[in-house]
Amino acid sequence: MDLEFVALSVAQVVCKLRNSHLYGQMHREALVELRKKEVHLSTLKTDLKLALQKSGWRTKLNNAVFRELGFMLPSQVTCSCTPAGHQAELPLAYMKRAQSHWEQRVMKSLDSMCLELGIAPSRKRLHEGQQHLWKHWNEMSTENFDVRHIRPVYAPKDFLEVLIHLRSSNSEVDKLSSSSGCRGLIQVPLRVNSILELREMFAELHLREAQTGLDDSSQLFPSSFFETERQNLGDKVLSMGESSAAQCFARKGCPTGLRAKLWLLALGISPGPEDVKLTASNDDYYFVFEDYLYQVLLCFSRDASILEYLSTNGVNQVASFQTGWLRSHVPNGEEHSEVGTLKYSPNGVIPFHGFAMYAAPLCLLYNEPPTLYGVFREMYTKFFYRLHCVSSHASGIVKLCLLFESLVKVHQPQLFLHLHDVGAPPLRIAFKWLVRAFSGYLATDQVLLLWDRMLGFGSTQILAVLAAAVFILRAENLMESSNLLTAEAVVADLSTIKVIPLLQLLLFATDTP
Repeated sequence: MDLEFVALSVAQVVCKLRNSHLYGQMHREALVELRKKEVHLSTLKTDLKLALQKSGWRTKLNNAVFRELGFMLPSQVTCSCTPAGHQAELPLAYMKRAQSHWEQRVMKSLDSMCLELGIAPSRKRLHEGQQHLWKHWNEMSTENFDVRHIRPVYAPKDFLEVLIHLRSSNSEVDKLSSSSGCRGLIQVPLRVNSILELREMFAELHLREAQTGLDDSSQLFPSSFFETERQNLGDKVLSMGESSAAQCFARKGCPTGLRAKLWLLALGISPGPEDVKLTASNDDYYFVFEDYLYQVLLCFSRDASILEYLSTNGVNQVASFQTGWLRSHVPNGEEHSEVGTLKYSPNGVIPFHGFAMYAAPLCLLYNEPPTLYGVFREMYTKFFYRLHCVSSHASGIVKLCLLFESLVKVHQPQLFLHLHDVGAPPLRIAFKWLVRAFSGYLATDQVLLLWDRMLGFGSTQILAVLAAAVFILRAENLMESSNLLTAEAVVADLSTIKVIPLLQLLLFATDTP
């Protein structure tokens, strides 16, 4: 790895830590130590280091650095808990252009809807509104929000069309990439992992490795013994307080009773004070958490730190250009018009239809909104935002689509050709699973087991592996489909799918080289 690249990364981490609440805490504790009689001027630096180490600051700083490096450079930094072999990727110009055009298109759609409905996309809440919101903060689901005329700005299928029309500026490379057999929907010359590389990357999922989510309900192992063993090991990981250890532990799944704490540790979150009606409220699994979802997503939409993070990772906030007027209400009921440019949204994210499903499964783990929000924010910035942005990142949606199509083509070539021939390309069916990380499609316990592995391996590639495994599982029935509707019907219900056996089936139970 380039030393200059590493030095820049370290400098960015140090800068972030210096501006964090963690730095303030350490500074205050250092001042306390300075006042102690045991500290001498001649050995001040050494005494302070030892004192801070004894009070647990080495672990806190290690976790903070692990978290920052993992979030800024998840595929470029090699550590004891990250698969080796990933190299820094330079951003591709045509990918950046495509993302920019997509953002402008989304914002234009939002502007049109706002002008059509006569509402401003963003305005300061009046004092009376603030008081009302605060009064009903814990019962927002009972509010009579009229959303009949508000439509989602876009849906996953709209985003898929953008990816389908994505082309490299190097036509010669494109010709080479299209010369072998039937192409998939995604036609960009990006390399994805082979099955051998996936086996190495996900080695802890091997058939000989016991797994939470499989062996705790298996006839081959006494479940009580296995569960006790995993529980004891999980307790040891928590007592260590090391984020990297918690992440490695999650690769084989987290016991239900420890999952919440292990995820907090893996994400580097300290639980405490520092730290939508169209989809989730209509889901039978999650409607009881509607109040939590309102709170989390309202805070998320106004979290400027999300915008700062996205900006450093190549996702730019697009200004909302209002060529007409922006309607604003003043206390006396009058209206006035403004002409100009408005920045929207505060967090730089325009949610799509189903966005709330990123947060819904987390409501099963955390009943304190501040902690729930902290976990959602970290999961979004580590994983979820890459599922609806155009980039060449290994965990980005473009490479997930390529990996999915590659796996289906390799394991079921006849099925791949058949579905293309009848107008039902596999990616058109599976894309919504990938964008939502299977939330709302799998049973809730299976979503959490899948996200255990996503967090443990630090990669969304596990989503593409599972999506391909579903097609292999339903291959016989899919071969009988005659169009897109009948093919979709075959895989419409995933509620009975068991995640871990399917992942092992594709990765380790086939003879594909």
